[in-house]
Amino acid sequence: QVQLVESGGGLVHPGGSLRLSCAASGFTFNIYAMSWYRQAPGKERELVARITSTENSPNYADSVKGRFTISRDNAKNTVYLQMNSLRPEDTAVYYCNARYIWRAYWGQGTQVTVSS
Repeated sequence: QVQLVESGGGLVHPGGSLRLSCAASGFTFNIYAMSWYRQAPGKERELVARITSTENSPNYADSVKGRFTISRDNAKNTVYLQMNSLRPEDTAVYYCNARYIWRAYWGQGTQVTVSS
């Protein structure tokens, strides 16, 4: 059974940091590209960051470049999103995504709220 379980979300003040984790099981994690998406109320889901199976050249949305870092630990079947200098506009539900060719899996999401 495929599972992607996100954790680490919460309420943080502007300028603060959070680290999201996504624990994967039920598929061959190390061949999948892993991504973080987010969806704010009333907005479409958007790609935040992506890392390939070989960890070459992670990609970031322009809005998070220099503030967020995606990484993966293939030994632990886990992908991370380190989020620094958080802004109110980063408030959203953050989803973990795994993709290999035509196969794609989603987590259930974790809420991140940036507010004073």
